Amino acid sequence: MKARLKKLMKKKTLLFMCLPAIAFFFVFSYLPMPGVWLAFVQFNYKDGIFGSKFVGLDNFRFLVMSGQLWMLTKNTILYNLAFILAGNILQVTVAILFNEMVGKFLRAYKKFAQSVMFLPYFISTVVIGVFAYNFLNVQTGVINSMLRQMERDTINFYSIPQLWPFIIVLVYLWQYTGYGSIVYFAAIMGIDSEMMEASEIDGANAFQRIRYILLPCLKPTFIILLLFALGGIMKGNFGLFYNLTGASNTALYNKTDIIETFVFRCLNVSFNFSSGSAVGLYQSLFGFALVMTVNTIVKKIEPDYSLF
Repeated sequence: MKARLKKLMKKKTLLFMCLPAIAFFFVFSYLPMPGVWLAFVQFNYKDGIFGSKFVGLDNFRFLVMSGQLWMLTKNTILYNLAFILAGNILQVTVAILFNEMVGKFLRAYKKFAQSVMFLPYFISTVVIGVFAYNFLNVQTGVINSMLRQMERDTINFYSIPQLWPFIIVLVYLWQYTGYGSIVYFAAIMGIDSEMMEASEIDGANAFQRIRYILLPCLKPTFIILLLFALGGIMKGNFGLFYNLTGASNTALYNKTDIIETFVFRCLNVSFNFSSGSAVGLYQSLFGFALVMTVNTIVKKIEPDYSLF
């Protein structure tokens, strides 16, 4: 016991530096956890959280029987898979293209292009929603105004749910590709330049350098980012979905409703706190199990690439 205390005292400076982070997680992550009890009661304002009638798993059973839980899970996972796969492929491609830009003019253009691509990441999703509405609105939107000028039929985008998976993925890629490409580009900059020069001397062309040097060297970065992304695969981008589709457009629910938007409606529209808490608890447990499973698989295949 004394030996442990001595070790702690030796690292007291480091522990004091960690205190703000520990306090933050304790206050905002652990103190609210008793609210999970809402998922197992039929909540009412009069009796409060711990005085409301205990109903066990009835809230979960209702969500399963109504089909809402399956729809929310499917939409959330499929959207995030599209974001992860398409996003990482596009980000790696852009990073490699930046790396291949040599020469005085192309280097200057590269800096300009990086700044332009990085800018959407800092734009609020509220502003993005306004842009999208001004483009897609059936009455005054840019696209439909052009269609009228060409004497073509207008398209009511907000009543065609089949179009929205593509719209949402495209907007996400537009917003996040620049940020992700900078991460991969930084990883490329860390590759030993002598290895690239040696390959050029040996006669390797650009495609061969990319295939046999750049892509293998980017593999650790890709796997780590993939694991982090899978950790949030059950966490939807609420701001993006809410501002693009709105909160009350029932025509799009089957294609665009994710866990976050459903919980938002439960809390702010129908005031069904118990169902919202049940879905939130399910989301947390499912996501935790998924992260642990994927990390275990990666640890068995490539131990150096696992998170822990």
